[in-house]
Amino acid sequence: MPALALVLAAVLSVEFGAALAVTLFDEVGPLGTVVLRTVAGCLVLLLLFRPRLRGRARHELALAAAFGLVLAAMNTCFFLALERIPLGITVTLEFVGPLGLAVALSRRALDLVWVALAGAGIGLLSGGETGGDVAGILLALAAGGCWAGYILLSARVGRVFPGPSGLAVATLVGSLVLLGPGIAQGGADLLDGHVLGLGLAVGVLSTAIPYSLELEALRRVPPRVFGVLMSLGPAAGALAGALVLDQRLAATEWLALALVVVASAGVTLAQAQRERRHEVRRPRPRAGPGGTR
Repeated sequence: MPALALVLAAVLSVEFGAALAVTLFDEVGPLGTVVLRTVAGCLVLLLLFRPRLRGRARHELALAAAFGLVLAAMNTCFFLALERIPLGITVTLEFVGPLGLAVALSRRALDLVWVALAGAGIGLLSGGETGGDVAGILLALAAGGCWAGYILLSARVGRVFPGPSGLAVATLVGSLVLLGPGIAQGGADLLDGHVLGLGLAVGVLSTAIPYSLELEALRRVPPRVFGVLMSLGPAAGALAGALVLDQRLAATEWLALALVVVASAGVTLAQAQRERRHEVRRPRPRAGPGGTR
């Protein structure tokens, strides 16, 4: 499969997994659904990567626990938002978190253009049919803020845990945190065979499949191309919402979605260009007594 198709398949897998999760709301509610999704993803990651906790320093375990709390908060806010507003709009608003983080870490005036585009998109969404559900919009934006925290913590956890084992530990913590609220809302329906099957499918679509595809894609395409394609998440969310949930977006909402996608892609490309220039300007090591290094 071509590398670009791998990335697109990963994006679609995540969003169609979210759309499938919404179909469980009537039976176990958003909190019951999020615990099913998180526990299923946790089991997949634990089986694949088998993290070892013995011998870990206390601060390393605390870092993984903080990562898990942010992960739990992000998924909870996202699923509560999905209860109120369409999937495509929820994903669009959520993308504001990582986009805002990228701009905050930048010092280029050009990035203000991307902020303006994203702001215009949010303005269109706030003034459209979805704008009446302020709680849904705020929950989606809160999920985006948690996503920004997730990115920052992911980098730190990745430096102290080998491979994705830190993420596996974090999902375990997140699952334990979400069990209480999830069971309180979902009740005995969480043990229904149909519900368990769909929950497992959601976990696989949202975790195992996209992670595997992204890992393979990153071996074949430059990170900047990968980042731009990942920016298509809002469009994939709108497509999944339309096909699975029959959620139709208005023309202004499609325009808002496009503005956020362009802003996210623009920030990604600008970051890639800065990184390339930094690599070019970095002085090369001189030959030492033992020869060229």
